[in-house]
Amino acid sequence: MDPFSLLQDVLSMLPAQYAGDVVVVLSFLISTCALIARFWRPPDPTSKWVLVWTVVTAIAQARGWNLPAYQPGKKAAMVPATVPRSAVEQRLDVPPGSTRPGKPPARASPPG
Repeated sequence: MDPFSLLQDVLSMLPAQYAGDVVVVLSFLISTCALIARFWRPPDPTSKWVLVWTVVTAIAQARGWNLPAYQPGKKAAMVPATVPRSAVEQRLDVPPGSTRPGKPPARASPPG
């Protein structure tokens, strides 16, 4: 059972006035978490805030948005931080140094 049909079943059991309140509160929670996740940089992987950051970004993703580009302990290519950057660049077949954060992958030639 997917989450949407489960939510629909639960909301159909509630009186209409309460179902509307639940939807409003959940929407506000998701939007608030999305706003927080937009401006909160990921904490260091050893920080005590990693769990809180993970929960906030998980709630923010309930709107269907993707994972944040940078996560604690991960590189921009979404591989464990222990994987050498050269191995990631080789796997992605991109020029050296193009997997650094803030740098879009370079292409050998423009798409034609």
